[in-house]
Amino acid sequence: MSGGERRVKATFWLLEAPDSLAQQSRKDPDGTGIGWFDAGGHPRVAKQPIAAFEDEEFAREARELESRTFVAHVRYATTGAIEPKNTHPFEQRGRLFAHNGVIGDLERLEHELGDDMALVHGDTDSERLFALVTREIDRQGDVTAGIVAAARWVARELPVYAINLILITADGLWALRYPDAHDLWIHQRGAGRPHGSRHLDASSAAGRIRVRSGDLAHEGCVIVASEPMDEDPGWRLLGSGELVHVGGALDVASTIAIDEAPAHRLLRT
Repeated sequence: MSGGERRVKATFWLLEAPDSLAQQSRKDPDGTGIGWFDAGGHPRVAKQPIAAFEDEEFAREARELESRTFVAHVRYATTGAIEPKNTHPFEQRGRLFAHNGVIGDLERLEHELGDDMALVHGDTDSERLFALVTREIDRQGDVTAGIVAAARWVARELPVYAINLILITADGLWALRYPDAHDLWIHQRGAGRPHGSRHLDASSAAGRIRVRSGDLAHEGCVIVASEPMDEDPGWRLLGSGELVHVGGALDVASTIAIDEAPAHRLLRT
């Protein structure tokens, strides 16, 4: 979520209801995490693997935060153990990153990263993908161009099920949906939508993530999520290969980062 040019206060619950996930998901969650930026623009992360009931209680605690941008994630592990180092979001060079999907042949990706494997501290495909994005941002000198370059290389060289990703900085948000295996939605919410004076109170249908913000009764925001989080008709599904950038003034720029199918598509996870 981006609040634009102003820092906004928001309260997050990463697992809203005790039984909702057991009832509506195929398996139990493996971790929760949230990332934001403090008043000095420094990244902050609170995350926890879920390996026991006590961890689930920790995950359900409300967190009141203030930032211009936020990223929240509930993990269902595909690669890597249930440990803090494998729990999203990840931080590299002042940026925060979360990923929903699967990429294969990590040995090939590690070889491509070379010395940049030093950015990686865990076992996941997600953190390795982030390292590739970070390297390409450094090479290209631009976040959008770096994400495009990294995603195109992965689509061309590696087995891919999905590389839906969110990357935030202190003042910007980027989101990529690729290909069409998982949904990714965007909502440009005007202040107080849909009735003009309503605070934000949004939650995923399965009870994974809930966010409330009184500030957003008077300010606009942009939300990107794996499913619509309320019944507002303004939600739009990103196209396959679509990359959006939300700037500081809540301006949304969209481009097709990848217009071809993965060269080595994984058909199921």
